[in-house]
Amino acid sequence: MKNYELLTVFKPSLDAEEVDKAIEALGKTVSDLGGKVVSTDKTGRKKLAYDIQNFRDGFFVTSVLSLPEEKVAEFRRQLRLSDNILRTMFLEAAKTAAV
Repeated sequence: MKNYELLTVFKPSLDAEEVDKAIEALGKTVSDLGGKVVSTDKTGRKKLAYDIQNFRDGFFVTSVLSLPEEKVAEFRRQLRLSDNILRTMFLEAAKTAAV
């Protein structure tokens, strides 16, 4: 399994409890696909550089997860299906820091 980093921007119309539920749902999706969530960092509500779906800000969450390579396409599809997510950035985590 490879490690991946996921930056998720949730809709600002969600309250803190709903964001927590959405994060739990993402964790459940990862575990259903045979992976695990290593860490989650809730950065909080931030202003966006430009409007996305007529929203000017969003709730940012960064997660590090471990997922089998063959399940990545299905996980990305599940992310696109979520109504609470404005934008995602999903990339493979580097093993060592670049100098």
